[in-house]
Amino acid sequence: MKNIKTTKRLITSALPYVNNIPHLGNLIQMLSADVFARFCRSRGYETMYVCGTDEYGTATETKALQDKKTPRELCDYYYEIHKDIYNWFNIAFDKFGRTSNEECTEITQSIFNDLDKNGFIKEHTSQQLFCPKCNMFLADRYVDGTCPKCGADDARGDQCDTCGTLLDPTQLIAPRCHTCGSTPEVRETKHLYIDLPSIAPKLEEWMKETSEKGKWAANAIQMTKAWIRDGLNERAITRDLKWGIPVPKAGYENKVFYVWFNAPIGYMSITKQLEDELKSSGKKSFDWKKWWLPSEAEEKFSEKDANIELFQFIGKDNIPFHTVVFPCSEIGTGKDYTKLYHMSSTEFLNYESGKFSKSKGTGVFGSDAKESGIPSDGWRFYIYYNRPENQDYQFTWKDFQEKYNKELIGNLGNLVNRTLLFINKNYGGKIPEGKKDEALWAQIEEKEKKATELLEWAEIKDALHTIMEISDIANKAFQAAEPWKTIKTDKAVSDNILYNLAYVIKDLMILLEPYLPTYTQIVAGYLGKKIYSSTFAEPGDETALKWEDLGKLEGLDSISETSVYFTPLDNKSVDAFRAKFAGKQDEKPAAKKENKKKAKKEEPKPALSAEEQIEFFNKNIELRVAKIIDVKPNPEGEKLYIETLDDGSGTPRTIQSGLRMYLKESDLLGKNVVIAANLAPRKMRGVESYGMLLAGDYKDKDGKDCVEVLDVSWAEPGTKVVLEGADENAAKKAEITGDEFFSVAINAVNGSVEIAGKKLLAAGKEIKTVNAVNSEIG
Repeated sequence: MKNIKTTKRLITSALPYVNNIPHLGNLIQMLSADVFARFCRSRGYETMYVCGTDEYGTATETKALQDKKTPRELCDYYYEIHKDIYNWFNIAFDKFGRTSNEECTEITQSIFNDLDKNGFIKEHTSQQLFCPKCNMFLADRYVDGTCPKCGADDARGDQCDTCGTLLDPTQLIAPRCHTCGSTPEVRETKHLYIDLPSIAPKLEEWMKETSEKGKWAANAIQMTKAWIRDGLNERAITRDLKWGIPVPKAGYENKVFYVWFNAPIGYMSITKQLEDELKSSGKKSFDWKKWWLPSEAEEKFSEKDANIELFQFIGKDNIPFHTVVFPCSEIGTGKDYTKLYHMSSTEFLNYESGKFSKSKGTGVFGSDAKESGIPSDGWRFYIYYNRPENQDYQFTWKDFQEKYNKELIGNLGNLVNRTLLFINKNYGGKIPEGKKDEALWAQIEEKEKKATELLEWAEIKDALHTIMEISDIANKAFQAAEPWKTIKTDKAVSDNILYNLAYVIKDLMILLEPYLPTYTQIVAGYLGKKIYSSTFAEPGDETALKWEDLGKLEGLDSISETSVYFTPLDNKSVDAFRAKFAGKQDEKPAAKKENKKKAKKEEPKPALSAEEQIEFFNKNIELRVAKIIDVKPNPEGEKLYIETLDDGSGTPRTIQSGLRMYLKESDLLGKNVVIAANLAPRKMRGVESYGMLLAGDYKDKDGKDCVEVLDVSWAEPGTKVVLEGADENAAKKAEITGDEFFSVAINAVNGSVEIAGKKLLAAGKEIKTVNAVNSEIG
């Protein structure tokens, strides 16, 4: 266990763009970091949590033009909206600042100058997309188009969120201006680039050590390794804009820094903002470098005091900028800046059957939550309980109602209300005397230890589920003891369970304060206590309950009058919320038609004729032999296996199959099978699957459902599977959709695998089935 007293926890959450109102998905990172920061303070770490609005760049310039404001006016307007929403959600930042400040300019220019001095800044004339209609060069994120790698039609100019590929806007197929939708043209412009390839060896060395030591999230490790494996490129850090940080280099007076170069530096500048504000108000302050550059801080530290762990909370779309671009900027200065220690990155939260959209009125935004009448702790609970850590998660009102009513109220609220009300009603508010129930506390303490260990590594969701298990254990203990009976027949039993449960509730309030800061303080107040909740700027009550008070059965005496805090959500209210946030109904006819299609199942497309199926297969579908070299269950999917295959390419391929219910791992390991090799990647239960394993189903003699994979043991991995008479070397489509694959019927007919009467061959030999002799193959 690390020495808490000499370890500092520096915490950041992704800087929200200032030019919009944050929705529930946007709030995940700030709320997650808030839980962790509150836990760290209660645990005894010296803690600093900073965040702020990201205010520079094309996004702000464009929005300002649309709203007929100056960029500064726009930022001032939206900053107050953001700040108000985060205050309502009770997020305890040490400082929520802004990037459009002199501190950010000063530190960004200093880091740039160090990079330039060390030879890591290059100058290139490049081609960039220019929108004639908007009369401006387009920043990467303000160009949309089709990804050249995976074919997704919603890729941005800097990155495709579908496949994670790093892009240059000029690589997009059919690019379009994000603002006006017109087609941009390519023009030449001169820019400065950070030389990532030259810094890459030090980055890779740092990443290997830190990602393991700091237990990065799996998606952060995978994406960063992919960037490094594919080779880093020099990356532009200047833009042809007016709203941004000036570039301190001759010849670049009319350019500013690219927002993704200076935005992460904003974490440092916001820390300095806090320092400057405290100094100007005459309060006790600090040197910002104590947190970010200890070796140059005015207040020198011993080696043990400089043990700073940087925890960063971001969405998966921001991973590379925090694990590659920002660390490279720090490393390239030659100075020992505090670098990422633990990356806590999440997938996306979507809304009902689509995505959040402010323009369409779809989804719940921060201002909506505030006006809903549902307490902020209710929203916080739902977001943490369903935090999208391994895969995207869909917010639905039905799910919200279920978690709110059954877990928050039916589990936690039920325990608190029934226990405290019983003591008030039957004991006059005095907690009865009792002794420690060793069996009960053995269960409680085991869960408390597990939750603490999980929170040490910012495992927000799993820790909450573990804490809620404590509430469930206590509810069952209340029920088993039947105090409503034993208070009359065996009062010692009633006394003892209520004595113990009062202290369990005390512990639950300590454990849950990071998640439910308002509710836990209210309940702690019923017990005559406070829960410790300090920030750097405003120290908390040192006598309040902290993490170290877990498991202590002392200090409680009586219960004050209580009231119910959370009230159930009824169906009528939920239906009204669902209708309210379903989006605008005044759609154009084309949009109405499209939505009607989505609401109902589309009519099935006419089946291809036999000739059309053969032609489509020969031109589009690539089947290949692959050897299964590893099989393991997907921990997030009870039906799924994760299989690693040798497909002859030299690079292992990962696919997933739903065979876990039918076949043992040993039934698959080492087999040469047939896979659909050019099927578009698909994420299932947190793992990307690159293809599909072909199999047929059948029933055994007892009528049990069974599955048989296509066995091609005679063919080498990489062998192409073709129809008889077809050209084995014919070019195929680079990638196909699932619908395209299933438009062709592959069947086993009397044991021969065929398409429209033509047999499938591998290395010239017919593929046959043993058991699934008359079966659909898929």
